[in-house]
Amino acid sequence: MRLSDREKAMLDGAEGPARQRAMDLLVRYGTALGAERLIPVTNVAGTWSSTTPWVQADLDAPDDFDTIFSRFNLDSDDTVETPQAVVSTCQLIHGIDTRNHALQGFSREKAELQRKSEEFFGRRGVQWASTCTPYQVGNVPVKGEHLAWMESSAVVYANAVLGARTNVEGRESTGAASITGLIPDFSLHITENRLATHRVRVEAAPETMMDWGLLGYAAGEMVVDDIPLLSGAIPQPRPMHLKHFGAAAASSGGVEMYHIPGVTAEASSEEEALGGRAPREEFVYDEAARRRAFEHINAQASNRSVDFVMLGCPHNSIEQMWQIAALLDGRRISSNVALWVHTPRQIRALCDDCGYTAVIERAGGHVMSDSCPAINRATPPGTEVIATDSCKQAHYLPAITGKETWFGSLEHCIDAAMTGRWSGEL
Repeated sequence: MRLSDREKAMLDGAEGPARQRAMDLLVRYGTALGAERLIPVTNVAGTWSSTTPWVQADLDAPDDFDTIFSRFNLDSDDTVETPQAVVSTCQLIHGIDTRNHALQGFSREKAELQRKSEEFFGRRGVQWASTCTPYQVGNVPVKGEHLAWMESSAVVYANAVLGARTNVEGRESTGAASITGLIPDFSLHITENRLATHRVRVEAAPETMMDWGLLGYAAGEMVVDDIPLLSGAIPQPRPMHLKHFGAAAASSGGVEMYHIPGVTAEASSEEEALGGRAPREEFVYDEAARRRAFEHINAQASNRSVDFVMLGCPHNSIEQMWQIAALLDGRRISSNVALWVHTPRQIRALCDDCGYTAVIERAGGHVMSDSCPAINRATPPGTEVIATDSCKQAHYLPAITGKETWFGSLEHCIDAAMTGRWSGEL
């Protein structure tokens, strides 16, 4: 790799042992990827939570945060002092909602450790967004801005909808990027690698959140980890539609970028999205494909007695929280069902002020933030059958929890919460 004089100096230790180890990590990483250089990034989103690895392994966590940062963010066996971040840096979704830790099955001690972690890393420049959707709570990069982000659903939104540039990074590379402001220049940082490779002709127009999730799930299975161009019968989407589309496509496949002409940041036309090239392959998303996606995602579920309803993956927007509260207002969920509604902590504060939290809690539900069952592996005691409006959760939860999981619309899920029975169909 070609390094600048300053980069060489950092690698030699001129800016301290932490940045030296970060540069060593980035050079090894970039070399393995075939990157020729490092490039500056101005925005990092990763995970600095001390609790997550220990919580998931059910181990007692030390509160030596320098050791945690060294091992988990710098891949260093030696402990070095954690320096200040040098670029805007935010924490993504993590392991514990400290307000609801007991409901999630975590001890007071682990919740307190989480709070100490937030204080420690917050003083070093980590902004505790604590969500898989940082773009919903103020971290909105601009077109062309180079990032180092984790979290597949956040990455695909940043690339496609906002036109920023990032690959799906990891805990270590984002940790190193936060204190150096650098990341290897490869894949989606490079213009020609961002062009569409496949065309998906949409004949079954997506209208609802469920429709957009199914379209994303089908598109991910069609293109796997390539870049789809969607054409045809596509009505104007809302941000929450694109959020669910991208999360589904990143779950069933490995989609990190897509184009919708006239909607996404780098596709004013099909020609621009394709860069003047013909697509390598074309697919059709029609009613038959929509039904196949629905049946595929629900294939492992058979028991219609639901005891846990999970809403909010990716985390719910304030508009979605309003919709949920409206559907629950004046009603009461079944005594045999637990309802968890997930949203960023900043949006939960809005919900508290708007009365949405109170409406959901009066109905018997709980408003949670900072995590979700796919991250912390936490479900209510006795859970056997789950219902969710998230393709992503329905894709991962059966493997993570071993529980049957139904996917459907928000209305299907609220009905299941009321009755304890799944009746969702296309």
